[in-house]
Amino acid sequence: MSAWSITEPSNRTKWVAGTLVILYALITLIPLVWIFLTGFKTPPDSISYPPKVLFEPSLEGYVNLFTTRTRVTPDQLAALPPPANFAEEIVRNRDMVIAGPSKFGERFMNSVIIGFGSTFLSIFLGTLAAYAFSRFKIPLKDDLLFFILSTRMMPPIAVAIPIFLMYRALGLSDTHLGMILLYTAVNISLAVWLLKGFIDEIPREYEEAALIDGYTRFQAFYKVVLPQAATGIASTAIFCLIFAWNEYAFAVLLTSGTAQTAPPFIPTIIGVGGLDWPAVAAGATIFLLPVMIFTILLRKHLLRGITFGAVRK
Repeated sequence: MSAWSITEPSNRTKWVAGTLVILYALITLIPLVWIFLTGFKTPPDSISYPPKVLFEPSLEGYVNLFTTRTRVTPDQLAALPPPANFAEEIVRNRDMVIAGPSKFGERFMNSVIIGFGSTFLSIFLGTLAAYAFSRFKIPLKDDLLFFILSTRMMPPIAVAIPIFLMYRALGLSDTHLGMILLYTAVNISLAVWLLKGFIDEIPREYEEAALIDGYTRFQAFYKVVLPQAATGIASTAIFCLIFAWNEYAFAVLLTSGTAQTAPPFIPTIIGVGGLDWPAVAAGATIFLLPVMIFTILLRKHLLRGITFGAVRK
C-alpha cells in the first residue's frame, strides 16, 4: 500500500493550480504588453478600430514624449534645411518642427528623487523605531503602535486641505523636501509594523552575545540585527517605493512645476489635434521601468515579506 499524505497535493491538483497561475499571469500582463506596444504605434494606429495587433513600429511616441513641437505651413517646412536626425524627420512628416525638449525628463527625475528619497528615509526611521519597539520596554507600547498604524488607515485625501495650507505656510509646496517628508510620514507606519515583525523573529541571544563580546548597543544593532533583518528591510522598501512612486493625489495638489512627479504629468501630454496616445504609452512604459527593475531585483525578499508569519514552526 503506497503512502499518501493529506498535505501533499496530487499531480492533477498541481497541474490545475499551475494552469490557473499561468492564465492569471497572462491576463494581468495583457494591459502592460498593450501599453508597451502602443508606445511604438503611430497616432492613427493607436486609435484605429478594430485595434491593430500587427503594425509597423514607429518611435513617434517616444519622440513626442521628449520633445515639444509646433505646426508650420508647407512653405515654411520646404524652406527648412534637411532633418538632422530621425526625430526631426518623424516630426516633419506630421508637418511640424521640434521647438525644444519636453518636461518629461525633469518630471521623471523628480519621481526618482522623491520616490527613492522618501523610501530611504522611511526605512531608516522605521528600522530604528521598529528596533526600539521590539527590544525595549516602552510605556503604552501597544497604544503607540496602534496610533502609528491608524495613520495608515486614514485616506490621504481626508487631510489634503490641512496639509496644503500647512505646506503653503511653511514654504514646502512644490519642493522635493516637502514631498519626501510627506511620503515618509505616510509610509513610516507600514515600515514600523513590517520591520517590527521581522526584528521580533531575530533571537535576542545574538545581541546578548555581541554585547558580552564588548560591542556597544549600536554596534550590535548595526552588525548583528541589520544583516539578519535584510530580508524585511528589502521587502518593506519595495512596498514604500511602490506607494511613493505611484502616488497621485498629493502630487497633483502640492506640486505644479519644480517638484512635480511623472504621474500627474503624463496625462497632460497633449498632442496637436488630440490626445497623443503613443506618447502617453511611452511615458507610462518608461515610468514603470525603475520600480519594475527594483522589484525584480528584490523579488525573493518581496515573496518573503508577503508570506512572513504565515507558517510558524
